[in-house]
Amino acid sequence: MARPRMFDEERALDAAMHTFWEKGYEATSTQDLCEATGLGRSSIYNTFKSKRDLFERALAHYIDTMTTAQLAVLEDSRRSAADRIGALFAMVVDGETEHRAGGRSLGCLTVNTTVELAAHDGRAAALLERDTARRLTVLRAVIEEGRRDGSITSRRDAEALARFINAAIGGMRISSQGGADRTTLESIAEVALDALTS
Repeated sequence: MARPRMFDEERALDAAMHTFWEKGYEATSTQDLCEATGLGRSSIYNTFKSKRDLFERALAHYIDTMTTAQLAVLEDSRRSAADRIGALFAMVVDGETEHRAGGRSLGCLTVNTTVELAAHDGRAAALLERDTARRLTVLRAVIEEGRRDGSITSRRDAEALARFINAAIGGMRISSQGGADRTTLESIAEVALDALTS
């Protein structure tokens, strides 16, 4: 009979996710993961197989948690479409300004991973591409809804606007890592929102 695991796997995964988020994949050592999770090397490798497997599970956990929360804002039909996109920008600004070490945020694990790994890691790139496609599908649908409810009046293609909004959010996250403050991030969001009505 197999021995029961003596730790909370979900909590260990969350701790690993935060470590990768803070340090990046390459700079995170097995010792860093042991310290973050409170597990020994053998427990990490028995449970997660490898650093790569643990990273992919942590990235998938991050995507599921963050994307689900953001899409819930976009799917809130009690608000106009433009207000939903504005609420998404507000959520991003709040997230980027909540926890700042030395005046800089951690940014976004998906954006960080795109910069660090996507060009040479097919498995990470595939996870990121699925997440981007999901985000763009919902953004495009909200933009099309905004055209119907009158809150989005831009004549630009809905796909192009969705990609622009997604890129603006990624840019805000990178700017925040570089030290941009709340006022700066809010001004970027305001310009991006203006694109929906011009």
